[in-house]
Amino acid sequence: MHSVSDAELEVLKVLWAGGPATVRDVAAVLRRQKRRLAYNTVLTLLSRLREKGFVEADRRDTAHVFRAVVSRDELVGSSLSALADRVCDGTASPLLLALIRNPRLSSTDIAQLRKMLDQLEPEE
Repeated sequence: MHSVSDAELEVLKVLWAGGPATVRDVAAVLRRQKRRLAYNTVLTLLSRLREKGFVEADRRDTAHVFRAVVSRDELVGSSLSALADRVCDGTASPLLLALIRNPRLSSTDIAQLRKMLDQLEPEE
């Protein structure tokens, strides 16, 4: 899977949060988030995302409607795999340990991690 730039990620976040949207819709959401991107810039970002396989465009109407075809979880997974390959020689444990030590984990996050680890561990 290809990587995404910070600007492309902002556009993907709009599509993940709000569902399919036109270029004008995405630009309006970004404006409300204090991101001033011209219509043509948003169009270019969506075109790049389409070329990379992250979004699809519905061309039935005059205004193309774009929708994300890659979920946030898929992007996180592929990004972490690429990071593990690049930084940790393909080993995931240093990444997992770094994430677990992160002070941003809530008690709910910790409970979910415990549950997932229990599911992974074979029963004796």
